[in-house]
Order: sequence, then C-alpha cells, then structure tokens
Amino acid sequence: MINNAKPNRLSETFDDLKRENRAAFIPFIMAGDPNLETSLSLMKALPDIGADIIELGVCFTDPMADGPAIQAAGLRALAAGQTLLKTLDMVSSFREQNKKTPVILMGYYNVFYAMGVEKFLEKATKAGVDGLIIVDLPPEEDQELCLPARAAGIDFIRLATPTTDDERLGPVLKNSSGFVYYVSVAGITGQSSGQNQEISKAVNRIRGACPLPVAVGFGIKTNSKAAEIAQSADGVVVGSAIVENLADTIEKQRNSTKKQSPKALESGRDNTHYNVDKVIEFANDLAVAVHGARK
Repeated sequence: MINNAKPNRLSETFDDLKRENRAAFIPFIMAGDPNLETSLSLMKALPDIGADIIELGVCFTDPMADGPAIQAAGLRALAAGQTLLKTLDMVSSFREQNKKTPVILMGYYNVFYAMGVEKFLEKATKAGVDGLIIVDLPPEEDQELCLPARAAGIDFIRLATPTTDDERLGPVLKNSSGFVYYVSVAGITGQSSGQNQEISKAVNRIRGACPLPVAVGFGIKTNSKAAEIAQSADGVVVGSAIVENLADTIEKQRNSTKKQSPKALESGRDNTHYNVDKVIEFANDLAVAVHGARK
C-alpha cells in the first residue's frame, strides 16, 4: 500500500515546471565532499540559484557506474568520515530551512542494506528524502527496496539507457515513480553526452511508454549542452561537471592556505570550511541555461 499521507514534492515540482514550460535543473553533489560542513553549505545554497531538485550522492567504496570525478568525490567523502547516517542528517538539516525542494539519494544497494531497509526508510522519511536512485538494484529485485520505499511514500527512480530496448523498458518502468532518469550514453558518469537528436527520440520513446517525466543526465558539462537537452527533456541532471568544479575550488584553496597540516590533508580528515562561491556561480549559470532553453 502506497503512503500518500505526505505531499509528493517531486510530482508537485514537475507539475509546476510543466505549467511554466521549462525543464528542471537537477544538480548532483556528493554528500560529505570534501567534508560534511562544506557539502551541506553547498546543498543549502543550490535552491537559491535555481536548483529545482537536488541529487545527493551516497558515498560507496565500489561505485561501478561512476566515472573518475565522482569516484574521487566519493573517496574524499569516505576519507572525511561520511556515512549514510550523516547523509540523512544532512537532509534533516537542509529541511530545517527548505521544505519545498525535492532531495533524491543516489547510491549503491550495499550501503542501504547494511543499515537495514526498514531502519533506513524510517530515517529517510523522517529526514525528508523524496526519492531514491539505486544504481545496482534491477527491477527483478524490486522487493528488496523499491516496493518498500514506495509503500513508505518515497519515489523509486529507475535508469534507462540507450541499450534499454522496448522489451526491457517494460520491467524497468513497471514500479518506477517520480521520474525516469535517461542515461544519455552507454557507460560511466562523466563521459561525453549523446547527440541531441538521439536523446530527443529516446525521451519521446520513454514518454510513450509511461506518464512519468523524463530527466536526462551523464556527460552534460556546458551551459549550451544543458540548454540543448532542456528543450526536449523534463529535467537536466548535471553531476560530474559540478563535482569537478568543486574539486578544482578545493585544490586552489588548499594550495593558497596552510590551514590544514599536510598530515591532516593526507588522512582526508580535512575540517576546513571551503568557500564554494565559484561552484555556486557555475551551477547558477547552468540553471539559467536550463530554465531559459524554451524561451
């Protein structure tokens, strides 16, 4: 039985955007990268610069679908002591000032399984999590987390790829909710995005198979590409480009200050509160491109 007691922020957001005839800007950041304080500061700033939905990475030791940039972000977060529980605490802190912006957790099943599905869903619901993307949990395993999550009122977002044919699309979409995440390339995160004509055809094919909005991600690095995708998709996900910008920002600040000892930096236990204004500016430019694409 699906729990409809709480408002569905994802459906409300996409409904609002449809009325405004614009796509959603969906930035991805890794929770705890480079430390909890800095990533929470960035998360809290994103809605003010145009983030419609926030995708929050849950760090894991073996992120098989992630490219070098997001793998490195996850390792920084792990080294800084980030955990699933701390990630849920981040969402709770975010919800103290923002009740509207949907938050999605993206990660690998081991992390959630280790906490225990029932315990996780209880804490996630209380924290204010709206959706889950579990990269390595196929529809054949829906009973593991998909169905319990939906019963708890948390959307379960499936990935579709260029290799998802019509026969496979049915099972992928069967218990999906929130939106469908179309991976524009067959590969890992951070690769070049696919051609817009092919992406548009894929988005329309998915729309023909289900009523859910379709967001496109993987390899979107520039304002022009984000705007291009936003003309046909319901949402544009940008991850690696933002994570890379944050990594560059951190490195420049580390090189220009001596706040942390070399030993602290080597261990990863870096408690510096980094200035993320450059990252916010970069994300803002992407948001403007996405939101203005259909004007």
